[in-house]
Amino acid sequence: MATKKIMYINRATPHGGITAKESLDVVLISAAFDQDVALAFIDDGVYQLLKGQQPEKSGSRNVAKSFAALGDYDVRKVYVEQESLAERGLSEADLVDLRHENPEDDYRDTASIRLISREKLARLFSRQDVLFNF
Repeated sequence: MATKKIMYINRATPHGGITAKESLDVVLISAAFDQDVALAFIDDGVYQLLKGQQPEKSGSRNVAKSFAALGDYDVRKVYVEQESLAERGLSEADLVDLRHENPEDDYRDTASIRLISREKLARLFSRQDVLFNF
């Protein structure tokens, strides 16, 4: 089976529906089958990565904590659109700290989230084999 470059685009808020969890489930399944998986968080999707979420108070699951599993599946391409953060009054400091072990760097933890401009993200989208919107 040929490896496909698959980009999952997360646009939805993390709570009030199951879209965020479904997206993560599909990403992990794709990665388990050795596909070249990437995630992009744009628009309200950037809220999925916010620190300090407490959705348990309203009976929801904390999706941000679940993203820690990405490293276990070798998902290293996680992009957050800079303009989406800025439009919501957020910065990189507001995001969870996703880290993974980097075998090329003696297993030191390295950050997985990459901030990217809207323009560069559009070019990245054009280089994918498949795009999925959530």
